[in-house]
Amino acid sequence: MQTSLLNKYCDARLPWYTIYPTVADFSAAVGASTCEAWLRRLPPDESVSLYLHVPFCRSICWYCGFPTSLTHSERPIRNYLLTVREEIRLVTEQTPHGLPVSDLHFGGGTPTTIPPADFLALMELLRRYFAFSKSTALAVEIDPRAFTAEMAETLGVAGVSRASIGVQSFDPVVQRAVNRLQSEAQVAFVVDRLRQHEISRINFDLLFGLPHQTVQSCVNSAQTALTMRPDRLAVFGYAHVPSYMKRQRQIDEAALPDNVARAEQAVAMADTLVSAGYRQIGLDHFALPDDELAHAQKTGRLHRNSLGYSADTCKTVIGLGPSAIGRLRDGYVQNETATSSYCRQISTGHLATLKGHCLTAEDRLRAEIIERLMCDLQADVAAICVAHGFDPIPFLDSADRLEALAEDGILDIQQGFIRVKQKHRFVIRAVAAAFDAHLDRTPY
Repeated sequence: MQTSLLNKYCDARLPWYTIYPTVADFSAAVGASTCEAWLRRLPPDESVSLYLHVPFCRSICWYCGFPTSLTHSERPIRNYLLTVREEIRLVTEQTPHGLPVSDLHFGGGTPTTIPPADFLALMELLRRYFAFSKSTALAVEIDPRAFTAEMAETLGVAGVSRASIGVQSFDPVVQRAVNRLQSEAQVAFVVDRLRQHEISRINFDLLFGLPHQTVQSCVNSAQTALTMRPDRLAVFGYAHVPSYMKRQRQIDEAALPDNVARAEQAVAMADTLVSAGYRQIGLDHFALPDDELAHAQKTGRLHRNSLGYSADTCKTVIGLGPSAIGRLRDGYVQNETATSSYCRQISTGHLATLKGHCLTAEDRLRAEIIERLMCDLQADVAAICVAHGFDPIPFLDSADRLEALAEDGILDIQQGFIRVKQKHRFVIRAVAAAFDAHLDRTPY
């Protein structure tokens, strides 16, 4: 891709469009009482997804953009668990009894900082309040540096079926630059122990755009990951926002690659994984041909949520824990971000909803267009508008940025159908942004 186009369209400030509207557009006008009302309106027989955020880590990685805190003791974790158990009770007081659960995802932070016995007790509580089945998918995020054989056994007993392992890079130079030293052997140990306990669906997270990364070091990391044959890999671009995340100020900005180098790294990693038999999914995911993400992409059922790409078709996500985002039929909600504020709010007997967004008919329309672009690199804008009861002409005519993108050869538009060229998939966020009503409308 031309350098001029990369500099024009690879804007780090653009949202990743895991959801629309984005969290930046949430308002405090949506609070706990609104969330309660929305929970009460959930259909009793419609499956939901659960997301549970664990905000603790044993070591802080400087690149991380998620709300986490450092702890070396069990006390903060156990205090948090008491609070999240109470939140589960408060939430289920508002929902229909025994809502069926399609998916449960433990995110963080590092969910496996929860002591094994406490993890099993938490799962028992969730099963008491919600209806789990044999088909319910349980997933957990893992930091290999503090993972134990006992925890692997615990996850197997709990019924976890998918694990997402934070790798980021196998290059020790890059690891030191972001304060995340972990060996290939540590990662291989986690993979081996998980598979021993029949947790066979394994995801790896890799990053490009980190300090001191080169195309070769990115390719080397991808090749090392391939020796362990994970089912999926997510290859994310590091977003450097030190004004927002103070921990990122520890990173040497002079060692960060520029837009051109980042694009070269992304392409090289993608080529490495595709050559090894993985299917490229949307912007930044890769999956083996028999993985459910690959099937979802092939059949047009690929979706995007706050965790990234998903085959989950649930309309409802209930978020638990500090900073957790929920998607209800009426709109989005997010809990208090700081763990202390979250615990304080729950202790008063109220939900910890900090802010949210009530979806309008136009929001739903724009969200579907953006989701299809992010998932399929194409969208039948005219058909989507008609399905939502809108005239497509104003949406196509008012999207000033589309004309510039078409003139630059990024996409083709024919009779309201937008198709992004494969070689330009890495600027898909710029295409999606053309339909974001909340962004600055200044054309490129």
